[in-house]
Amino acid sequence: MSNVVVIGDPFVPADNLADAAKGLKIESPITIQAFEWHADKSRSEFREIIKILEREGPNEFELSSEILAAVETAEYLLVHLAPVSRKLLTHAKNLKVIGTCRGGLEHIDLAAVKKLAGLSVINVIRNAEPVADFTIGLMYATVRNIASSAIQVKSGHWPQTFSNDIYKTSFSNLKVGLVGLGHIGKIVAKRLTALGMEVSAYDAFADQTTLDQEGYQIELKSLQEIFSHSDVVSLHLRVVPETENLINHSLLKLMKPSAYLINTARPDIVNQSDLIECLQQKRIAGAGIDVLWKEPIDPNEPLLALDNVVITSHIAGDTIDAIERSPQLLQAEMNRVLQKA
Repeated sequence: MSNVVVIGDPFVPADNLADAAKGLKIESPITIQAFEWHADKSRSEFREIIKILEREGPNEFELSSEILAAVETAEYLLVHLAPVSRKLLTHAKNLKVIGTCRGGLEHIDLAAVKKLAGLSVINVIRNAEPVADFTIGLMYATVRNIASSAIQVKSGHWPQTFSNDIYKTSFSNLKVGLVGLGHIGKIVAKRLTALGMEVSAYDAFADQTTLDQEGYQIELKSLQEIFSHSDVVSLHLRVVPETENLINHSLLKLMKPSAYLINTARPDIVNQSDLIECLQQKRIAGAGIDVLWKEPIDPNEPLLALDNVVITSHIAGDTIDAIERSPQLLQAEMNRVLQKA
């Protein structure tokens, strides 16, 4: 017998996680206990909770006594965003695997996980393709003034000149540098090289020989080289102590006056004041960003006054299939890992 606990939320209900749990290749019969976390919240209300969770981690949140009691006998725990806190893990006497159907692990106390022998975490990048697609779309929208023109036309104008006019060129002429080469970064690289573009990347954990063997047409470079040589720099990093405010004045000043910065990752990897100053002084051609330091955007946000930045409302990964199919992606990944064990 295998005991499974699933905890749903307004984006991924417990029923969806339970259906995925039924297809796990673990010892049968499978007993599933299902719970909801903040099921009474709308998705927009729940987004506010997500922001707190991503900023402060899981230990500031309380789970019900029923969930804590269920976890005591559970061997498998499946969640989307429900917090796997230090307190929850103290009740996890038999837990073998934590499965989460998202890429980020901010909702799991990984330090506490490491202290428990035999406990592993399995996650899936549910929205890697949507984010990769959006990233390339944001590059086009920024470099070719698609967004700026559309906004102005709807306001009754017919713009023919833009702040980057002296740098305008065909997209295929641009060299793209990726900072971060995880799931999303690699998909972006594949799509760009398929378009015939020259792509380089910085990733502290990537290996050139392995990339070559896997068929990626990517040249690994230093972070400084990426910012110095690229026409478009696209960010694909997680926020950890080593990456917080990584993109600051010292790197931005290396960029060409004709270069663009694209961020569909996390706002905190970029120093806010340094980027604003860079764009205000037009030291680069422009930027396209889908993530902001304060969301929804503050009406007084300095970026709103600039004509060389495209801002979208944190929608890069928001497609109807990305979240809906995430429990099935998690099921497949857990089965793959468990069969290898």
